[in-house]
This record gives sequence, C-alpha cells and structure tokens, in this order.
Amino acid sequence: MESVLGAAGKMKGHDDDCPYTIELVRPEDGDQVVAMLKKFFFKDEPLNTFLDLGECKELEKYSLKSITDNCSYKAVNKNGEIIGVYLNGLMRRPTSSESNSEKAADSCEHPKFKKILALMDHVEEQFSIFDLYPNEEVILDGKIVSVDSNYRGMGIAGRLTERAYEYMRENNISVYHVLCSSHYSARVMEKLGFHEVYNMNYADYKPEGEVIFKPALPHVGVRILVKELGEKSTQKSTL
Repeated sequence: MESVLGAAGKMKGHDDDCPYTIELVRPEDGDQVVAMLKKFFFKDEPLNTFLDLGECKELEKYSLKSITDNCSYKAVNKNGEIIGVYLNGLMRRPTSSESNSEKAADSCEHPKFKKILALMDHVEEQFSIFDLYPNEEVILDGKIVSVDSNYRGMGIAGRLTERAYEYMRENNISVYHVLCSSHYSARVMEKLGFHEVYNMNYADYKPEGEVIFKPALPHVGVRILVKELGEKSTQKSTL
C-alpha cells in the first residue's frame, strides 16, 4: 500500500503554475500539521471555543492518530510549507467484541477535551454508519480539513478532497463519512456533494440532565454527512 500511495503522493495532472502541490501526509509531518492546526483550526472550532479549551496535548495527539492509515493529504506551497490538510482515517465494521470496547473519553485526562470525546462517543452510540451501509466493510472517515487563511479561495479544500476520492477508488472504498461540529464545515462539505444522514442538536445532548455545549450561533449541532462514489467493483477492499 505504501508504494501505491508513494507513487500517487502528488496530485495527478498537477499544473506547474499552481502555487501548491497535494501530497500524502506522513508521520514525520506531525509537528508541522499540529502547528498549522493550532493556528488555523483548533482555536476556531466551535466546541473548543465554547469550552475555552486552550493548549491541549490530548487533542493534538488525537488529531494525528489516523495519519498512519496513509489516507491523509496536505497542500504544500513552493517553500515546502503546509498550507492545508485533510486528515482522514479508515473506519472498519466493528466486531461484536469491539462494540463493548473502551470509549474514547474513558482514558482522557483533560477534563474539557474529555467532554468533547464523550459527545463523540454518544453520537457513535446513537448512530452507526455501518447500519446505513450494510455491505461496506471499510469506510473513509474525514476527520479534519483546514486551510491556511492566507490561501483560502484557491480551491485547496476541494483538491484535498479530490485526492481522497482517488484513494477511495484505488482501494475500492465507496463511502466517505464526515462528522461536522461546525455549521461552516458542514456547509463546505455540502458544496462538495456530501449529504446529511444524521444530526443532533447540542440542546438535546444532556448526559446528566443539563445541556453541556452552547456554542455561538450558527453552530447548533453535530451533523454526519456522507458521499458515495459511483459504482463499486465486485472486489472487496483489502484494507
């Protein structure tokens, strides 16, 4: 798999006049990716903002966890700087034993980030994407898309997403799943052709009888959106 992705690391049909390339995110990119997310994503994410999350090593580690799946992509300018990322991971159909496994929030020691992970755990308990797609064993999960504000309006998010589509075709994956906590990120995904399959208002999430999250408008809830890619071949994904 590494050789396939290495050969396709840069965007096919890349225009030499374009000020950036699309490349595979590798583990050694971790520090650069985190630096970019701290500047352009973490501070603007509505749940982080509402909780005044601040410096959170657990969030940084969580954000990078899926890089080893070799399906995350970065936009790199001509100076070698990362100016956009789309971090993706692979979701595999859970086995019966995995359904009772430890939740993401259980081992988190950061009290504020633990609340966010508990919300994600709750959504996962309420909705399973594999119930909606009973014939899929592997689904691509879009985790974080972020673009340097100095380079917005240049189609970077779209090209990062297109590269993820290429990965799906190369590996016979038919469904792209994203969970959006931000109204704006959900709008971006809808413009890219994604459609909603689940939503939950923050006002309805009351694990102990009280609303936990009250982010500023227009952020009113969590939404899960998906995109299906055309006809799937009869060959199953080997991932």
